[in-house]
Amino acid sequence: MSVIQAVTPPSLQAIEANHRRLASMVVETPVWAWRDPFARQTFPDTPISLKLELFQHAGSFKPRGALTNMLALSPQERARGVTAVSAGNHAIGVAYAASVLGLSAKVVMHRQASPLRVAMCREYGAEVVLAEDIPDAFVTVRRIHEEEGRPLIHPFEGPNAVLGTAGVGFEFMHQAPDLDAVIVAIGGGGLVAGVAAAVKAMSRRIRVFGVEPEGAKGMSDSLAAGAPMEKVAVSSIADSMSAPMHTPYTFQVVRDLVDEVVLVSDDAMRRAMKVSFERLKLVTEPAGAAALAALDGPLRERLRGAHVGLVVCGGNIDAATFYRHIEAA
Repeated sequence: MSVIQAVTPPSLQAIEANHRRLASMVVETPVWAWRDPFARQTFPDTPISLKLELFQHAGSFKPRGALTNMLALSPQERARGVTAVSAGNHAIGVAYAASVLGLSAKVVMHRQASPLRVAMCREYGAEVVLAEDIPDAFVTVRRIHEEEGRPLIHPFEGPNAVLGTAGVGFEFMHQAPDLDAVIVAIGGGGLVAGVAAAVKAMSRRIRVFGVEPEGAKGMSDSLAAGAPMEKVAVSSIADSMSAPMHTPYTFQVVRDLVDEVVLVSDDAMRRAMKVSFERLKLVTEPAGAAALAALDGPLRERLRGAHVGLVVCGGNIDAATFYRHIEAA
């Protein structure tokens, strides 16, 4: 496990300034109030607002952190281009951010990655390097970083990654100012750390809940151990939530600011995907439905009567995979 030192989450002033800085490059994604008869019957006395971050450029929240990291690079670093490793959403976010800033991007993905996600990276102009498996992908990206001098854009670790994702929480608080609780999916933890930083800077009374798959509960185990786990075994349909490790800065922000992390099963995420499709008319990947799965499961009675915000974090899924999950639900 990593040795951690005290860290400081981004301040509200820094979050607001970065939000303004990214304004022309990201979408202020909409918030939709779910108030139909199904919602009232399933979640009685519980108003629900959804932050639709799946409508962000590149199909998920990832461009926010990628752009913030790239804008912090020196001109010399930018001239060398950037690199990243990802199963999909982070690679797409890096490809989009590099295209906006006029940088070269070389992203490493494993050969089992979704063809749709690989195609999206290439559409944004990134060079995609396919590795044999996840361990090989990390070896490959390190080699590219060392041999070509490309800065490595981390998917979730560090002050800039968290500062970028804090824009989600900053927007949500302005769009739904009477929230009582917010539920956010956890992969590496960058999104929930950023959302929590913004929410807690604006209102300490609002509870922030993270949600992990039962088969990828590295953050829960890290919190129980008191330090981020450097190696996590994962087995979940939610590849976007299956981080193989956890890291010091993000871990400590989560530990200090997130009220609780709960677990959901793959089947619960499939059911939430089906509800999202049928009732909300949203096509989500499993991670995008995780917050709803948590509200419909371990948090339903605990949050009854509260105004609950759900972050719908991404929708990058191909039709065949989506159909299989819906059928399985």
